[in-house]
Amino acid sequence: MESAPGGAVEAPMVYVVAATVPIVLLELMIDDRTVRLIPLLILLPAFPAALGTVRQTVYAVVWVLIVITAVLIYRPLPSSYDFAIFMVLAFALGVLCVATCRWRIRREEELLRVRSTAVALQRQMLRSLPILTDRVIVDGAYLPVEADRLVGGDVYEAVASPYGTRLLFGDVQGKGLPAIGAAFAMLGAFREAALREPTLTALVNDLEQAVVRHNAFAQQTGEPERFVTALVLGIDASTETQAVNCGHPPPYLLRAGPVAPVQLGDPGVPLGLADLSPEPRTVAWFPFPPGATLLSCSDGVTEARSAAGAFYPLEERMEAWANISPWEVADHLTKDLNRYTAGEHRDDITALVVRRTD
Repeated sequence: MESAPGGAVEAPMVYVVAATVPIVLLELMIDDRTVRLIPLLILLPAFPAALGTVRQTVYAVVWVLIVITAVLIYRPLPSSYDFAIFMVLAFALGVLCVATCRWRIRREEELLRVRSTAVALQRQMLRSLPILTDRVIVDGAYLPVEADRLVGGDVYEAVASPYGTRLLFGDVQGKGLPAIGAAFAMLGAFREAALREPTLTALVNDLEQAVVRHNAFAQQTGEPERFVTALVLGIDASTETQAVNCGHPPPYLLRAGPVAPVQLGDPGVPLGLADLSPEPRTVAWFPFPPGATLLSCSDGVTEARSAAGAFYPLEERMEAWANISPWEVADHLTKDLNRYTAGEHRDDITALVVRRTD
């Protein structure tokens, strides 16, 4: 942060100097010597301390001390004792501003390192798009919310198994390295169970146990337990696709006609919370014929809001893009979402397009 270009480094000083001028002019124009505005200057270094660098803050402190000294020599306080006390107070507050700025920058650098590590782990954990199996092509956009202090926990995977292609779309509760740890545990379980389990419900049960085991370990190490919303799909030679929904937003089927979420019935409880539900998870079926496109979005899309607080109108946008190529959908969506939210994303943005290859 101290190595920014010179113009950017000194930018807060422009505001400090600009704020100094009216205060000094008013101080000199007021005839009543009992009304003094010069004490307001000692607050100005707080601005670069909160937003700038240590060097900017030091410059601001030195500038304020020089201006205060000059003004008080021209228009002195009632006694030299008052002058000494005031200058000591101004210097002490300046030192406090510098120390606060230094602490803030160290904290920001620490958060940046943690975030960078989390993003690197997240990108290594997930396969690059597109993913091709014998049944589908999965493409789209995956944008971790790196502008936030800690990245989120969106995950995806596609595995070609003896029982058809198995797809996983998930979102781990929380953010940061602990959330990525839970995502890694679930992904590892999915990659193994997708090849081993003949039914989708058995596969989801394996994922449930993986999350439960991870939570048990996390509890021993003092980390909070986490749940995972997930959508697991099974695509084989049939035009009917199997789905088990564990609290995840349903996908959209893009073809001729109005765009609407796929009807999967009541969503089940997220992974890790099966003991809270008296009903076992069941498989839903929906048509996914050749030529159709399936779009799965994370809640970073479905719950995105504008500056006015309005939710992103996903279905309206999808209908407007009915004539574009399926492979352009995710790109259009992420760009439009960025405009709609003015770039303010609170969660990972994941928009995955699934197209049958058979």
